[in-house]
Amino acid sequence: MARLIADKFKEWEKECESRFNQLKANEEELNRIFIEVYGLQDELTPEVEDKDVTVRKADLQREIKSLISYAVGCMFGRYSLDVEGLAYAGGVWDASKYQTFPADKDNIIPICDDEYFEDDITGLFVKFVETVYGKETLDENLKFIADALGGKGTPKEVIRNYFLNDFFNDHCKIYQKRPIYWLFDSGKKNGFKALIYLHRYQPDTIARIRTDYVHEQQSRYRTAMADLERRIADASTAERVRLNKQLAKLRDQSDEIRKYEEKIHHLADQFLPIDLDDGVKVNYDIFKDVLAKIK
Repeated sequence: MARLIADKFKEWEKECESRFNQLKANEEELNRIFIEVYGLQDELTPEVEDKDVTVRKADLQREIKSLISYAVGCMFGRYSLDVEGLAYAGGVWDASKYQTFPADKDNIIPICDDEYFEDDITGLFVKFVETVYGKETLDENLKFIADALGGKGTPKEVIRNYFLNDFFNDHCKIYQKRPIYWLFDSGKKNGFKALIYLHRYQPDTIARIRTDYVHEQQSRYRTAMADLERRIADASTAERVRLNKQLAKLRDQSDEIRKYEEKIHHLADQFLPIDLDDGVKVNYDIFKDVLAKIK
């Protein structure tokens, strides 16, 4: 059944507005009773300002970011479209809980500025939206999401840029600088980025990131650069300028990921275990050389 996120948001907005108005009315009625009982008519008024009401009104960008966060949770298996509440936060993994939208098998989801991997986070998010809201409304729903996030480009480009530049920072704010999704990050050039879910970490996770993703990304950069060099040789002057700019970007990313591979190689060979009881801060610090800084 095809559905529009815009319609769902309108329903949620009306529900939030109703709850907000009801709570405000209740608080003002309690104030009136208090003022009357204690004879404070000359000192206090019963009215409550909107900013002081403890229930929030709906906020489109905040709700869309919450939807994206939930989708990432479904990608990792923390949540499931088939199970209420938390589906997995440690313990025995049960793949049968994820029939409608399968959780990522290896707990490694790359974040790329192009479609380099099948399980790239942008591609998985598009599949999530299609699964939940239907194929017929997919384009309209992606545009609604992109418009709420803001930014330039096609809806997929806007969503991809959000994952590349802002998702992890928003996640850290929500979890008060104790993220449960960890961002492996090579640096400012976006040479390599990938998320894992802390509760599914295994001692061989770093080794799999290195061999299955970092090495694969390096190979794809080499292929892309070789293709650009061939195209530049036959390009017109204007086209050559554009292609050279792309080539320079890829070279920067290739150089960045080469240095990153050396760092992650050192950790991968150690097969380091973690103890969830030590908390996020202690465990995150073990891998700080290859993880994004928490801001």
